[in-house]
Amino acid sequence: MNDPALSLLGLPRRDLEQFFVGIGEKPFRARQVMKWIYGRGVTDPGQMTDLGLALRHDLAARAPIRLPAVLTTQESADGTVKWRLDAGSGQVIETVFIPEPGRGTLCVSSQVGCAMNCPFCATGHQGFNRNLSAAEIIAQVLLARRDLGDLDEGRSPITNVVFMGMGEPLANFRSVVQACDILVDDLACKLSRRRVTVSTSGLVPQIKRLASESRVALAVSLHAPDDELRNRLVPINRMHPIAELLAACWAYVEATNTREITVEYVMLDGVNDSPEHARRLASLLRGRPAKLNLIPFNPFAGAGFRRSAPEVIERFRNLLSASGIVTVTRRTRGDDIAAACGQLAGQVDNRVRTPLGSRHGEDLWN
Repeated sequence: MNDPALSLLGLPRRDLEQFFVGIGEKPFRARQVMKWIYGRGVTDPGQMTDLGLALRHDLAARAPIRLPAVLTTQESADGTVKWRLDAGSGQVIETVFIPEPGRGTLCVSSQVGCAMNCPFCATGHQGFNRNLSAAEIIAQVLLARRDLGDLDEGRSPITNVVFMGMGEPLANFRSVVQACDILVDDLACKLSRRRVTVSTSGLVPQIKRLASESRVALAVSLHAPDDELRNRLVPINRMHPIAELLAACWAYVEATNTREITVEYVMLDGVNDSPEHARRLASLLRGRPAKLNLIPFNPFAGAGFRRSAPEVIERFRNLLSASGIVTVTRRTRGDDIAAACGQLAGQVDNRVRTPLGSRHGEDLWN
C-alpha cells in the first residue's frame, strides 16, 4: 500500500537499507536505488532495470518518488534562476540557483514560511505553515539538477548547497539532517561537508546537536553587535543572546574540526551600519574562527528598511578588516526576480503563529 509519508527520496543510506530489509529484500538494494536516483536522475522505479520486476512494481506502489510541480521558473539578468514550487494545499516554496565561475550554489528552502519573524526578511513576513520533509528538501536538488542539465559527462552544475532559502533550517532539525546526510553521501550527491552550509538565526541547542549529528558548514545570522539591537532584528535572541550563541559557534568549530563559522550581517541604513557598530562587532569576532559576510539589504514590499549606501558598507568593511576580521561584501544576485538574500517569500496560507519560547514552538523545533 502507498504510504504518503514515505518516499525513497528522503531516506539516508542507513534508513534506506533498513527499509529494504523490512520488506524482505537485501540491504544492497539501497545502493542500487541510490545510484539510479542520484547518479542517473531516475525517479521512476519502473526504469530501475537491475531490480526485479516485482520489486519495481512494489516500490512504485509503496514509496513513489515525486518531484514538486514547478509553478514558474525565472532567470535573472545575472544568470540566477528561481523556481517557485508547489508545496501542496496552496503553499509555494522557492529555490534559487546562483552560478559563478567554477561554482554553482543552490539555495534550498527547509520550511513553508518561517516562524522567526525577523523584520528585514520577506519570508518572516509570510508567517509559518509547516516544515518540509527530507524528501521535499532533496527534491529541490534533483529538480534543479534536472532543469539545469549536467556538465562534463554527468557532473552536476551544483557544487554547493546552502540552507538559506525559506525557513529556519534548525527549526526543522530532523529533516534537514537527513537531507544533509544524502547531500554528502558518496552514493548520492557526493558533496563535501564543507560545501553544504546550514544557516541559522541562532537556535543554540540545535547547533550543539548538529555538531554531533551532521558536521556540515555552519552560518549564523548575527545582524547586530549587541543584544538590545539584535532583540529587535532577530527575535530569537531573546531566548539565546549573543554571548550564548557565539559560545556555541566556537564550540561547533572545535567539535567538528571546521575552519570557521560564516557570520552573516545584513546592512540596514541607519540601523546597524555605524562605525560604532563595526567596532563592537570587531570586538566580538577578533581572534575567533569566523568569516564575516556583509549583505546589502534587499528590499521587499512592506519592509520598512533601506539598504546602507555603498560608501557606508565599504567603510564598515574596512573597519572590520583593519581589526583583523576576514570580511567580504556579498554581491547581490537575482534581485530583479526577487531571488536575492532575504527576498524569498513563496506563498504561505493557513499560517501558524507561534510565539517564540512557547511550548508549542519548542515542539515545532524538532
